[in-house]
Amino acid sequence: MTAPSSLAFVVDDEPAMLDIVTFALETQGFTTESFRSAEAAWSALERSRPDLVVLDIMLPGISGISLCQRIKSRWDVPVMLVTAKGEVSDRIAGLEAEADDYVAKPFHPRELALRAQRLVRRTDSSRVVVAAGVRLELDPASHDVIVGTERVSLTNTEYKLLAALIAHPNSPLDFSQLLLMCWGEYDRHGDREMIKAAIYRMRHKLEATVPGSAAAIESVRGTGYLLRADR
Repeated sequence: MTAPSSLAFVVDDEPAMLDIVTFALETQGFTTESFRSAEAAWSALERSRPDLVVLDIMLPGISGISLCQRIKSRWDVPVMLVTAKGEVSDRIAGLEAEADDYVAKPFHPRELALRAQRLVRRTDSSRVVVAAGVRLELDPASHDVIVGTERVSLTNTEYKLLAALIAHPNSPLDFSQLLLMCWGEYDRHGDREMIKAAIYRMRHKLEATVPGSAAAIESVRGTGYLLRADR
């Protein structure tokens, strides 16, 4: 079962579908909050961050795809898209919006709930790593990183870069990969220098907080960066 503290926001303009999804999630231990529009969900997100957003693509006003893009541009919150359409174009749009999973109607409620549970667990595990002898844990609500027992405040750019590195420990990530993972775009003029400057500032913050912790992030000469996790 999912921990009782796991909160899911469910966004769908159809009351019957809201009932089906919330009931399915609650049977797996989630606490749920329901919203009939993207605007209402966005207002709630600005007040507090859930562990998961289950989002219908076809919404009145702001679409589910647009809301997903807005969420991903601000916070490290997993998003599962739900739609009545199964076309390839919808799946591509969801991937481009950085959705973490995709379920097409009709679906079995238990399948949706189990996929949601797995998504939350996977997201939790990708936020923690031990590197340079120090535990690094991302806090998606505040965009801080907890280094050992000390909290370090990061900018949005620094947080996105560190999240990408932690999610791929011991794997070199080049500049184009980092740009695609963090901002959904490829290399543009000046972007490499922006990444270098952000990594430099992040390393300085880590080192000032816990000496030696900056060694966790290594430069890959002329290519990009690597987070060296302890074996």
